[in-house]
Amino acid sequence: MTTTVTTPSAAPGRAGADSVPKRRSAPKKRVSAGRVAAWVAMALIMAFTLLPFYWVLRTALSSNAGIYADPANPLPVDLNFRAFARVFGMQSTEAAIADGGSGAEINFWLYLRNSIIVSTLVTVGQVFFSAMAAYSFSRLRWKGRDAVFAIFLAALMVPSIFTLLPNFVLMKQLRLIDTLLGVALPTMLMTPFAVFFLRQFFMNIPRELEEAALLDGASKTRVFLTLILPMAKAPITTLGILTYITAWNDYFWPLLVSYSGSSRVLTVALAVFKSQAPQTGPDWSGLMAATLVAALPMLLLFMAFARRIVNSIGFTGIK
Repeated sequence: MTTTVTTPSAAPGRAGADSVPKRRSAPKKRVSAGRVAAWVAMALIMAFTLLPFYWVLRTALSSNAGIYADPANPLPVDLNFRAFARVFGMQSTEAAIADGGSGAEINFWLYLRNSIIVSTLVTVGQVFFSAMAAYSFSRLRWKGRDAVFAIFLAALMVPSIFTLLPNFVLMKQLRLIDTLLGVALPTMLMTPFAVFFLRQFFMNIPRELEEAALLDGASKTRVFLTLILPMAKAPITTLGILTYITAWNDYFWPLLVSYSGSSRVLTVALAVFKSQAPQTGPDWSGLMAATLVAALPMLLLFMAFARRIVNSIGFTGIK
């Protein structure tokens, strides 16, 4: 008979303690000089970026007399909202002159309506027609397509000021000077950037989807309207926001073709507001208040869609 000799095992508690690895504390991140320098540089950049906006707000909340009395004060001098009252036409002529304004009546709501109409016309027309051109350059096959697209992109290098005189002559011949349509028409059709932006996205749409729709009997027009455009909702929205902001901030062309309040937009109205200066000097608080009111809608619009704009540009591959 053979006997089996067994060796005693280690104590359960000791074995468990030996088998469990000891947790090491996470190493503390050391604050390097490069990281500190990067944060300081970022803080300085943010300060220089936001300082003009703050100074506009500070001037708008100050009185004209306080601005001239203490121009270096970083806080509003004689804090009040009378400048905004002048902008919205809620202040009498005598009170406006007493506050350092010109006392001239400013139809702010008319200029706001004109800016909305012009920006909407430019955005809707430019996005739609640019989408049609981008679809033609990216999905349709026709002779000379790439050469035409290359020439079209070359227009990106032409300064817009070179086209002002030909556009003005064209609007004059069409009798559209001093009209809202004349202000919007030169940029209503398409731009090279808009076509290039949408073409990059259309090229990433699988051709199998379009071919399946064509096999089901859909026409090219129906494919474009019911398939391509809904799939390009994100870049089209981004392009629409960028176009709306650009049209809203446009100044030189509206100044060139608008002669009266019926076609004057907000950016031109601000220049007219500044030119109506009293003998004591420009109404700086009123001008800054009008600037804030005119810029606030676009600032809120961009802040609301900033992430979508960045994601759409990154998706299209634009650098």
